[in-house]
Amino acid sequence: MKNRMMVAVALGAMLAAVPALAQDKNVKIGVLNDQTSLYADIGGPNSVAAVKLAIEDSGLTKKGWKVDVVVADHQNKPDIGVNIARQWADVDKVDMITDTPNSGVALAVSNVVKEKNIVLVNSGAASADLTGKACSPNTLSATYDTYMLAHGTGQAMTKAGGDTWFFLTSDYAFGHALERDTAEVVKANGGKILGGVKHPLNTADFSSFLLQAQSSKAKVIGLANAGGDTTNAIKQSAEFGIVQGGQKLAALLFFINDAHALGAKTAQGLTFTNSFYWDANDDTRAWSKRFAAMANKHQMPSMGQAGVYAGTLHYLKVLEAMGGNPHDGAKVVAKMKEIPAEDKLFGKAPFRADGRRMVKAYLYEVKKPSESKGEWDLFKKVADISPEDAARPLSESACPLIKK
Repeated sequence: MKNRMMVAVALGAMLAAVPALAQDKNVKIGVLNDQTSLYADIGGPNSVAAVKLAIEDSGLTKKGWKVDVVVADHQNKPDIGVNIARQWADVDKVDMITDTPNSGVALAVSNVVKEKNIVLVNSGAASADLTGKACSPNTLSATYDTYMLAHGTGQAMTKAGGDTWFFLTSDYAFGHALERDTAEVVKANGGKILGGVKHPLNTADFSSFLLQAQSSKAKVIGLANAGGDTTNAIKQSAEFGIVQGGQKLAALLFFINDAHALGAKTAQGLTFTNSFYWDANDDTRAWSKRFAAMANKHQMPSMGQAGVYAGTLHYLKVLEAMGGNPHDGAKVVAKMKEIPAEDKLFGKAPFRADGRRMVKAYLYEVKKPSESKGEWDLFKKVADISPEDAARPLSESACPLIKK
């Protein structure tokens, strides 16, 4: 009899705990990125500002939710990123990690996130493998990937007559994926790859690499790098007269922050692909003005930072729709795919079964100094790229989550 009473009491306690869990309104978000080095401007402290804007716009704190934010610098090292992710999951009870620029870090952290059953909303890492062969039920990619960049910039430049290419590639997962995906597009459009050279991450001196690219006589030199590596390569290419000599530079991943750092005089005419530009419409301008007021150096947002905002906002909206935080990453991600994501920066753009957000992309060109009307008035749109053309078709996907 006594045992039955104990079982009944235990059962009652368990049942009482169920609605309490469902109503848990505590959330912890971790911003994991490069805070001080070559990717600090495109992510860095200003991605934290983007998360804080998303929390504000979700309205959850006014409804009694507690949303905390923690920040860490992965230093562009996968082992450091993994250690931070484990600490966050095991000790700090972080529910969602966001940003993760650096594909090597993001791929490693994605494995930890799956193991610990939390959420990764990637915005900064470009490797299409995150929603391809390395896809996970706990990981989403919110903004862009190497497939989008290749099919935007690579295809446009090849079709415009740039049918021979040489690659300057950052020697880690991101650079390798970007070169691979772009080379596929170039060859599919009748172009040829004449060669390439790998350079270490965060390279100061590109002279030997640029001389190899120049001597290749390729019509297009594809920069399969990002951030400080891209701006350094472009600046130094001017010293060698590469563009003046008739070769073209393809900035395969290029951000508003890069254009601003280079200036319109140096960057003018560069063609590249983005999924967000601060001056695209009234909604993007209004949000970007708020962002700049909070941002370090009053910078305009990169597409990565815009994606951090949009991904975090959708995550918080979904938690509200679920009636509380279940602290079950796979369950939350499944719901984030089920409920279509919509915001004022990217419009209606749902997450697919592989975790890829179906955002539109745009082919842009850096304005000439005579066309620019202000410090951040740097891009002009060349073409629209539909979400279906910007993302690898599911029929070609290597993601094990896709049933074929």
